[in-house]
Amino acid sequence: MEKILLSPPHMSGAEQSYIDKAFATNWIAPLGPNVNQFERDLAAYNSVEAVAATSTGTAAIHLALKLLHVQPGDTIFCSTFTFIASINPALYEKAVPVFIDAEKDTWGMSPKALQRALEDAAQKGQLPKAIIIVHIYGQSVKMDEIMALANQYNIPVIEDAAEALGSTYKGKKLGTFGEFGIYSFNGNKIITTSGGGALVSNKESAINHARFLSTQAKEQREYYHHVEVGYNYRLSNILAGIGIAQLQVLEERIAKKRAIFDHYEKGFRDISNITMMPELADTKSNRWLTTLLIQDADPIEIMKQLTDKGIEARLLWKPLHCQPIFKDNPFYEHQKGTKSVAEELFAQGLCLPSGTQMTEEQQNYVITTMREILAK
Repeated sequence: MEKILLSPPHMSGAEQSYIDKAFATNWIAPLGPNVNQFERDLAAYNSVEAVAATSTGTAAIHLALKLLHVQPGDTIFCSTFTFIASINPALYEKAVPVFIDAEKDTWGMSPKALQRALEDAAQKGQLPKAIIIVHIYGQSVKMDEIMALANQYNIPVIEDAAEALGSTYKGKKLGTFGEFGIYSFNGNKIITTSGGGALVSNKESAINHARFLSTQAKEQREYYHHVEVGYNYRLSNILAGIGIAQLQVLEERIAKKRAIFDHYEKGFRDISNITMMPELADTKSNRWLTTLLIQDADPIEIMKQLTDKGIEARLLWKPLHCQPIFKDNPFYEHQKGTKSVAEELFAQGLCLPSGTQMTEEQQNYVITTMREILAK
């Protein structure tokens, strides 16, 4: 059997028409009609005022921090259970990350840990400049609790919804609750532009300024004139064409991802030491990746055995507070004085192939192989 990949791109077939149009009209360089349409379509899908399409999701986070005027020495609170791209832009600005633990209901930022961190920061007179929450693997955090705390202390929230396009909390799209939201269209995401991202907000003026910053901050004059530091962060017109077509099939992709998750769940239902990733009440996850916990087993060893059988799997995110680069940064665990939830998740977790082109035969092969490995 051909190798079963974790989450490969899935083209709909309509992408080529937008790419051909870009070539036919010679809109090859960044910006152009496809970018404009992709931004409009994405804003409409998420019911937000404005969108800036960017070269990466990381670039979108960086722009959000610039719009919030983050300065060297400012603190940024961030989920610890995430990929490093969630916090790297804070380092670009020489800000200081403070990491917040996960909790078991969502695997996202713990409101309990966030509350303690904010109380300590307020007591020290060092409230963070922003809170970066991450909707991990497509699952929403507890938005009511998180936003209540952020509003209590008047701290802007950046939603890293890189993995959560199309997911909802109480019927509202993730990425649209905070001051800014970001999405990623990397090759392995639920829809892709090959490489790309987006910054979204209900503050159109802020998005307009993000577009300005992302095109080298060139002032509107007859000559090249610059007052602010700018960046080369805009999405190309060709890649935006892919995004237009991909967005048209997003709901189909979500339905397939959820069906894949459900099939795995049924396949492992009788295995007592497997726990599937939860879905919080009143939320709908896009189930970007099927993730699970395996008690009393070594996920690294299981991953190696799956690889030997032609199945690509992945460990869960190693918490950022456990990364050598952040060994001296503050961390607030979910339950004070106990092992962090994020570390427990990392120690037990595995991501299984979840590509939307998977056949039932391929998925059954993954399930059978997993069962054989665990039965040894």
